[in-house]
Amino acid sequence: MGRLRSLAADLRAAAAGVALTGAGTSAASGVPTFRGEDGVWGSAFDPDDFHHDRFRRDPAGFWEDRLDLHRAMYAADPEPNAAHRALASLESDGHLGAVLTQNTDGLHAEAGSTVVELHGAARRVVCSDCGRRSDAAPARERAADGELPPRCGSCDGVLKPDVVLFGERLPREAFAEARRLASCADVLLAVGSSLTVEPAASLSTAGEGTLAVVNFDPTPYDDRAAYVFREDVTEALPELAALVRGDG
Repeated sequence: MGRLRSLAADLRAAAAGVALTGAGTSAASGVPTFRGEDGVWGSAFDPDDFHHDRFRRDPAGFWEDRLDLHRAMYAADPEPNAAHRALASLESDGHLGAVLTQNTDGLHAEAGSTVVELHGAARRVVCSDCGRRSDAAPARERAADGELPPRCGSCDGVLKPDVVLFGERLPREAFAEARRLASCADVLLAVGSSLTVEPAASLSTAGEGTLAVVNFDPTPYDDRAAYVFREDVTEALPELAALVRGDG
C-alpha cells in the first residue's frame, strides 16, 4: 500500500496524467487476451488469418474467421469492470486527461473515459473503397446470413472491421494525439499491457514523466518505471483512485 500511496500522491500533484491500457484491463470483463497462456492467438486462432494481406486476397474467408473471432471475444457480453470505472473516475476528478488504449472493445468509452483508440474499434466497420464508417453489427449480421464479404451501402465496396489488422499501420491521427498526450504527461499509468506491441508500447516512455506499470507479468519497460505493481488491475486501480481522492 505504501508504494501505491506514493503513486497516488504523484498523480494528485500532476498537472497532466494519462493511462495506456492493454488487453489485461478487459480480461475481468470476460474479454480474452490475445497473448499469454490463455490468449486466443496460437490456441484457437492463427494471427496470419487476420493479416491485411489475407483480407485483400480472400475477404470472404477473412470475414468467416472474423465472425468466429468476434463470437469468441464477446461471448460474455462484456461490460466495464472496476478498472475501467476507476480510470473514468480519475479522469472525472481531474487527474487523467485521457485513456490511450490498444483495446478495440469500447469498454473505456462505455465507462465514461475520453479515449484515444490506437488499434481502432470493433463496434465499427470501414469501407475499403470510399472510407465510410458505420456500425459493425448490421455488417456482422449480413455476413452471418451469407453475405460474404459484407459490402458498403454507399459504394458497394468491401467492408473491413475498423480495427488495425496485422500488416497495417496505426491510424496516423490517433497515434499523433496519443504521442502528444503521453509526451506531456507528468504521470503515465501503463495498465494491463504486456508493452510488447509497438509502436503503442513506446508511448509509455514518450515523455519525461513518471511511469507506473500495473500488470501481472513483467514488461520490457519495467526497468524504466518508477513504480511496478504485479497486481490485479481491478483491485489496484480502484485502490489508487480512492487514495488519490483521499479516501484511504
